[in-house]
Amino acid sequence: MSGPLSVMDLRALKGVRQISYVQVARKEEAIAAAEAGMDMIGTAFIPERADFAKAVPNTHFQYGLAWGKHANVTEALRDAMAAMTAGAQSVYCGMSPAIVEGLAREGVPVICHVGLVPPKATWTGGFRAVGKTRAQAKMIWQQVQDFEQAGAFAVEMEVIAANLAREITKRTSLLTISLGSGGGCDAQYLFSADILGENRGHIPRHAKTYRNFAAERDRLQAERVSAYREYIADVMSGAFPERGHIVEMDDELLASLWDV
Repeated sequence: MSGPLSVMDLRALKGVRQISYVQVARKEEAIAAAEAGMDMIGTAFIPERADFAKAVPNTHFQYGLAWGKHANVTEALRDAMAAMTAGAQSVYCGMSPAIVEGLAREGVPVICHVGLVPPKATWTGGFRAVGKTRAQAKMIWQQVQDFEQAGAFAVEMEVIAANLAREITKRTSLLTISLGSGGGCDAQYLFSADILGENRGHIPRHAKTYRNFAAERDRLQAERVSAYREYIADVMSGAFPERGHIVEMDDELLASLWDV
């Protein structure tokens, strides 16, 4: 099939097959993910990434509304519409069902967020798995129903107990997107930085690293330092510039310049 997966296409895949989804931070990552056959690509809707969607016209692209930027539904809707105009097929919004409802009412396909929502993590005990207690499980299930009622088409489920996420997936019409919530969801979601091994130190339990770009970047940095040192040495010794790096005027013409 040519062209990006539409929201209708994605919803039709619920219960049929897993959907692959990656969050990118660079345009070259988006282009590589699209070439690899990724179903969905997302990134934050910030000025320096406003042209990412146009770079991958045949892949479903999601822009995320920046947390803390929007004080009300009008502000969120303004950015959501700008994101759609920039080429997004869907918009992530980590705000309340009331805000999601305002976006959905205007036809914006919204991905909402439950479980470990980083800006709201204090309510669920910090950066840890959510939904292992009956109270938390009931809270998450209620939130999913509220977002479904508000008109969202998908929900990111971050670090939720896998068996809870699986059972919710069976009971909701929303497309469920797993970030560390198991294979029982409709889609699997990871950050490109984790897939490519960009990070040093702590790697999230739910992430799988397929390359070691951090080591490669360290190697490239060492090569930069070496190249600069060699350049400095050449400057100091006179080895740079060489004849091939310069042009000269005719010697007789140069000499005549000083004739009185």
